[in-house]
Amino acid sequence: MTQPAPDPRLLVRERGLAGYVTEFRRRIAGGELGSLPVVVGLIIIAIVFEAQTGTFLTPGNLSNISVYIAGPGIMAVGIVLVLLLGEIDLSVGSVAGLSAALWAVLSVNQGYHDLLAIGLAIVAGAAVGFVHGFFFAKIGVPAFVVTLAGFLGWSGLQIWVMGNEGTINIPRDSLVRDFTTYYFSDIAFAYGLAALITAGYVLALLRTERRRERAALATRPVTEIVLRGALVALVAFTVAYTLNQHRGLPLALVIFLGVLFAGHFVLRHTPYGRQIYAVGGNAEAARRAGINVARVRLTVFVIAGSLAALGGLFWAAQAGGASKSLGSGNLLMNVIAAAVIGGTSLFGGRGWVWSALLGTLVIQSITTGLNLLGMAAEIQYMITGAVLLLAVVLDSVSRRTQRTAGRT
Repeated sequence: MTQPAPDPRLLVRERGLAGYVTEFRRRIAGGELGSLPVVVGLIIIAIVFEAQTGTFLTPGNLSNISVYIAGPGIMAVGIVLVLLLGEIDLSVGSVAGLSAALWAVLSVNQGYHDLLAIGLAIVAGAAVGFVHGFFFAKIGVPAFVVTLAGFLGWSGLQIWVMGNEGTINIPRDSLVRDFTTYYFSDIAFAYGLAALITAGYVLALLRTERRRERAALATRPVTEIVLRGALVALVAFTVAYTLNQHRGLPLALVIFLGVLFAGHFVLRHTPYGRQIYAVGGNAEAARRAGINVARVRLTVFVIAGSLAALGGLFWAAQAGGASKSLGSGNLLMNVIAAAVIGGTSLFGGRGWVWSALLGTLVIQSITTGLNLLGMAAEIQYMITGAVLLLAVVLDSVSRRTQRTAGRT
């Protein structure tokens, strides 16, 4: 009996460079754009603002951007998880403000140890997420309604917690203050982290190839692994070199990267992560496959609440203290926009945690560049809104193209 010809898409690795070029063209034609539009956008943003200001790509400015993205980026990781379910969380700004208020009152006013106050603030965020997840997953209230109620309710609780205090400033010796002001000044820290990231990436590739080899599947050639590792090393060590030209490796960036790597591991290398994608792709099919859909939805909102609380502490550190209005304004919209601009689909089931990094980088780069040009805040809002709309349009067109190509 004649064996059927294998799908040529499965032979990409065996055909070398030509195979990858063909696969790249096929993905573009099929609407699988991935992170390409965001990366291209970041390059264009950097070129335009550097040409206009001459200071955008200086080590000091890039170092500041790496600190500013930490708080919103951590919150955006939680939003990415919620969006993967095909849902939305409108309470992230209120939860961030509430957690900062709780920490400030406990640590500054009540004299609790800083670590204990931070832990309690994050636990409070997790509890808020549990409330949202319970009403959504167990009771059946739409997530939009639940989190909109949370947006209003937690803002009120934040004001109540603050009491008569309009603002509680962060003490100079506070750990929360260190979140955005501490730098590892020894150049070995930045280069060491770059080496660790590169080594970890290469080891992960080798582990994947060994598993594919044991399963009798096509594997990457050694040259490709070397090239991929070299590309990651180039990016990582360039960033490390740039940071070392200013004040060194920021603690904020280290924590943000830690959250990103943890989120990536959970989504890509655990059964729970695959369940999140499955529920977001088709909840009914996931339920019939034996997945506890309610548990997945509940726990995702708990994680999102915890990350919103942690991000709120970074936001307070950046603002210099907690206040009754912390977390209001455009924080919520920027966090959601970062997840979407970074490539996470609003329709669920498609995206990755690195969307939080890419999207936050886009928004913060635009904000920083316009500030350097002296543009008014309203101009920044309009440009950010236009970028968000463009990202959603690309997502919609990409999904339509994939349906046409039969790759949904």
